[in-house]
Amino acid sequence: MAKNGYPADRINTQEAHSARVYDYILGGKTNYVVDQQAGDAMCQEWPAMPVHMRENRFFMHRAAQYLAREEGIRQFLDIGTGIPTEPNLHEVVQRTAPDSRVVYVDNDPIVLTHAQALLVSTPEGRTAYIDGDMRDPAAILAAPEVADTLDLTRPVGLMIIGIVHFLLDEDDAMGIVRRLLDPLPSGSFLAMTIGTADFAPAEVGRVASEYESRGMPMRLRTRAEAEAFFTGLDLVEPGVTQVHYWKPDADTDPNIDDRDIAMYGGVARKS
Repeated sequence: MAKNGYPADRINTQEAHSARVYDYILGGKTNYVVDQQAGDAMCQEWPAMPVHMRENRFFMHRAAQYLAREEGIRQFLDIGTGIPTEPNLHEVVQRTAPDSRVVYVDNDPIVLTHAQALLVSTPEGRTAYIDGDMRDPAAILAAPEVADTLDLTRPVGLMIIGIVHFLLDEDDAMGIVRRLLDPLPSGSFLAMTIGTADFAPAEVGRVASEYESRGMPMRLRTRAEAEAFFTGLDLVEPGVTQVHYWKPDADTDPNIDDRDIAMYGGVARKS
């Protein structure tokens, strides 16, 4: 067992893991040599990887701020949380609304070992963590942490950031997202980012090959495929765009090259 009580044998330090590679490229410290080697190989194939990953993270910040400030959302379900990188979702929304509640979900044992960082809420709000797999939406929604933290009769912000490109066609990514969203009430929102090779197909294709060679196959999607996740929902302006174009703020770099961003993002309301 690890010192925090989680099973140490679940942490494989001999194979790269997508969450740890992401952490390494963003400058984090929760990674191993194998993750660093993978990250270096990917950045060699596409030097824009750090810019791309940072902008994906910044989209999450802006989308969460929008939902808390403009739409009055006070509870969030964050699927595929990843290794804690400040500011985390609860820190972003609780700055606007200290009473916000957040349930984090991930099945990565590394995230489990750092879950305490995700559970430091304001006194008025609340956070919880579920060791769960996105491929099993029913188990996530039935988890006692959801019932104890969220009121599913009130709108929820469903955050699915930087993860669906690891769901292959046989996983039925669209169906998984719908099964997570369907039980949420009217007035809830879906915020997503979806990986794409539309803007730098050769470079991003090589990155995808690097991931696959390390046991992490991915399914990159076109704009039309990204938009399909939001079918039947009311998209918030500016619709589905590359993440750096979604409601940029004063901190958004106006000189970002579109070819350096391989992620679509969008936010939409459930009627």
